[in-house]
Amino acid sequence: MLKTHSCGELSAANIGELVTLAGWVNRRRDHGGLIFIDLRDRAGVTQVVVNPQTSPEAHDAAKDVRSEYVLMVRGEVAPRPDGTVNPNLRTGEIEVVARQVEVLNIAKTPPVPVSNALGIEADEFLRLKYRYLDLRRPKMQRNLMVRHRLIKFIRDYLDSKGFIEVETPILINSTPEGARDFLVPSRLHPGTFYALPQSPQQLKQILMVAGLEKYYQIARCFRDEDLRADRQLEFTQLDLEMSFVVEEDVLALTEALFTSMVREVVPQKRVTSPFPRLTYAEAMAKYGTDKPDLRFGLEIQDLTDLFADSALKVFTSTVAAGGRIKGLVAPGWAGLARKEIDELTDVAREAGAKGLITIALLPVAGEESEDLTDLSLESVRSPVAKFLSLDAVSAAGQRLGARRGDLLLIVADQPSVAASALGRLRLEVGYRQGLAAPDLLVFGFVVDFPLFEWNEQLGRWDAAHHPFTAPNEEDIPLLESEPGRVRARSYDLICNGYEVGSGSIRIHRRELQERVFAVLGYTAEDVAERFGYLLEAFEFGAPPHGGIAPGLDRLAMLLVDEANIREVIAFPKTQSGVDPMTGAPTPVSPVQLEELRIAALLPASQRAEG
Repeated sequence: MLKTHSCGELSAANIGELVTLAGWVNRRRDHGGLIFIDLRDRAGVTQVVVNPQTSPEAHDAAKDVRSEYVLMVRGEVAPRPDGTVNPNLRTGEIEVVARQVEVLNIAKTPPVPVSNALGIEADEFLRLKYRYLDLRRPKMQRNLMVRHRLIKFIRDYLDSKGFIEVETPILINSTPEGARDFLVPSRLHPGTFYALPQSPQQLKQILMVAGLEKYYQIARCFRDEDLRADRQLEFTQLDLEMSFVVEEDVLALTEALFTSMVREVVPQKRVTSPFPRLTYAEAMAKYGTDKPDLRFGLEIQDLTDLFADSALKVFTSTVAAGGRIKGLVAPGWAGLARKEIDELTDVAREAGAKGLITIALLPVAGEESEDLTDLSLESVRSPVAKFLSLDAVSAAGQRLGARRGDLLLIVADQPSVAASALGRLRLEVGYRQGLAAPDLLVFGFVVDFPLFEWNEQLGRWDAAHHPFTAPNEEDIPLLESEPGRVRARSYDLICNGYEVGSGSIRIHRRELQERVFAVLGYTAEDVAERFGYLLEAFEFGAPPHGGIAPGLDRLAMLLVDEANIREVIAFPKTQSGVDPMTGAPTPVSPVQLEELRIAALLPASQRAEG
């Protein structure tokens, strides 16, 4: 090793020792002869002092160094002079008095800030183009270290529970998993393609048929879908499968794993236990989403019965068309400015709602009561106040748990639209008011999802989760007659407004799997070609089995308080799917295309006839 210690481990206990450090120049300061260098490596920063009187050769070597030069320093650990101790630095009690300084490599001026001493954040495209510099930043190294500890904890925990790690292929056949596959042409078999796995779904089921009983994998997965802050083309998930289990077994293991992991990996975070459980219907009704942020309340309530007979046309016409009137309370926002109400209305419209109705419950001068049973015209402010009875407004406020000084937010629309709009408004209110404690992780499970979703555009039933999810035993008789009423034995793990994992109990009998395929519109030929090996495996004694697949990128993002998973991935793509550092995706040569028999992409002059 070129160094005896890291730049983050020296303390007062090392005073008097001769040490060798190596790292990057974080900052250099020249104080009239004395040169101070903050030397940085992955573990931290140590202050180095170079004195021209005691070490002229070291001083000569250090006088031209600049930020990000790579140095090796030999010297003695000494206490910092009185008044210069840095309590914010792990090595803040000491400094290294250099006897020798060796420049191992010089560096150009970085195009993106590394030390970030001035608090300047570079453009993300530049950060990704020079990712090797961006990754030197302490924040990025901290993020990747947390990710490392997260994965190590998972491996150790599952090993202690009798699981074995098995790698599954990256080149597989194309199967329906809910998103587009990435396809890889086969040179050896022209005209055929491999697919990159969206998940190891069928393979882990095969492993259960093989009798492994408890499998896991830190799996790389690929989906050709539109990107967003919490989604990448390639991602990493914990893939976990168990034999001879029911839902409760999988959920109990998941809760124990994640509770222990948070307390070990990020002890500064608080995690609630037991994890609350909501049905899909409850989540949509109360929170307007199947991945609610449970760090605060503000539940949505149905107000249809209170306003259905009002004089407000938008209410009566919505109800007549089969819609619902729903609302939630924004605590303390009765005095909200018109501009801010317009912003909330825009949020509702972005979710598909036609508009937003607000009712401010004002305190009345001289009245200290917050009771809503005696509302007056002076205590209600709304653009539609003249169309609503005070009794109905009072009843709505009480149902929503409102008090004087609060603002009621009401949407009248089709049930799904009203739920979605209020779900977004709920988050807007909660986050603006600071109701979501940043150090709190509230996990939960959402269960009883529908097994199928009707695809209006294609006029068919699609799998809501994936086609291998088992239906609720009670609902199996409804498969052919009323598919929309069949509940799935699936479950999602949610945390702070994100879905961080999804799983299910799987189908393990051929006859039932074929019935589900039939509802989805697969022909016998399709089934035989795409899933024949799986169905055949079921005929050789497939055990009941199920599992879950938490996304590790999204989970790591939550653990380190980032808003984008690109901050916890070493080499991510941009939102448009581009890698600025390598330039991917890039064209390939005509020779490669010809080898793969992909003539359509070749210039016409180079296409081989036939």
